[in-house]
Amino acid sequence: MIIVPLKEGENIERALKKFKRKYEKTGVVKELRRRQEFRKPSVTKRADRMHAVYVQKMRRLEE
Repeated sequence: MIIVPLKEGENIERALKKFKRKYEKTGVVKELRRRQEFRKPSVTKRADRMHAVYVQKMRRLEE
């Protein structure tokens, strides 16, 4: 459970912002989206390899 302590006189919008930040850091939404559809391990590995190639190319262009 996420607890956001409020100081006296603190704005509710500020408290909501803190709550949203903490909630995002837990990674719940990210995990939910990831589990909505099954991806074969081979597809995941291919995507990782393609990303690695892209990053490598970008770093080479940077130099």
